[in-house]
Amino acid sequence: MKIVSRIKLPIEKEMELFEKKFSDSMSSKVSLLNKITHYVVNRKGKQMRPMFVFLIAKMTNQGQVNERTYRGASVIELIHTATLVHDDVVDDSDRRRGFFSLNALWKNKIAVLVGDYLLSKGLLLSIDNDDFDLLKIISVAVREMSEGELLQIEKARKLDITEDIYFEIIRQKTATLIAACCAMGARSVMASDEEVEKMRKFGELIGTAFQIKDDLFDYGNEHIGKPTGIDIKEQKMTLPLIYALNNASSEDKKWLINSVKNYNKDKKRVKEVIAFVKDNGGLDYAVSKMKEYQQQALQLLETYPASPYKESLELMVNYVIDRKK
Repeated sequence: MKIVSRIKLPIEKEMELFEKKFSDSMSSKVSLLNKITHYVVNRKGKQMRPMFVFLIAKMTNQGQVNERTYRGASVIELIHTATLVHDDVVDDSDRRRGFFSLNALWKNKIAVLVGDYLLSKGLLLSIDNDDFDLLKIISVAVREMSEGELLQIEKARKLDITEDIYFEIIRQKTATLIAACCAMGARSVMASDEEVEKMRKFGELIGTAFQIKDDLFDYGNEHIGKPTGIDIKEQKMTLPLIYALNNASSEDKKWLINSVKNYNKDKKRVKEVIAFVKDNGGLDYAVSKMKEYQQQALQLLETYPASPYKESLELMVNYVIDRKK
């Protein structure tokens, strides 16, 4: 059995019902909008985010979920889908998960409006049901994701990213949404503030490990859905590169910065940068940091009794760093 199917096993019924509820939550009186949202729903990814919501809810509440859990998972997925649609417009990307993106099929204006619609649907789903505690969790995540993106753009222009700033960027850009899923799962079943915070931290740790793994793909030769060296071409400062820069001689540092700034489209030069990062311990360092976050996340689960949900979450933590794409 595939690892994702094994993770999903204890929440299979919930995920089936969730898909129906999620699809219903997108409905509109505008037929063009329904056509587009139908396209979105039928091209879903692995749905890791709602899986986190249900697994955490069941682990912290003796295997039980409620309507708030379904709404929480729907809100997360609506907001996440909205950010993906907007990201594709910003990045001028014409593909998403192997399919055409909305902006490629329906142009930017419609894609932006659909993203706004999904965002408002998510907010109203919480407001209409007085789930203000859940709304606060997702609103904080949206604010942080926006700040993280802008911080990355600001720093990319100068290439002056320290390791601390890098971790702040990925905490906001990537980890904050997974943290919100985990907090949402616990909060939906009325867990205590301490437990909600513990689960939020658990999600943040996994999200950070997840992003470091993504950074490492840029240096791998496996077919993983994005070409090797793409982060360098896009002048993104990843952890292996930051480590190599911080530990390079002033001459090598100049060469690296010049390469990323001015020769990032030169295939030969990009390969040389990748080789330099590998030879100077950048990958080994990133792997060790990723494993640190993985272990910290697993430690937070230790206080919970054995259950299929806890086991699935442990599988999820390991899958995040063992995945091939």
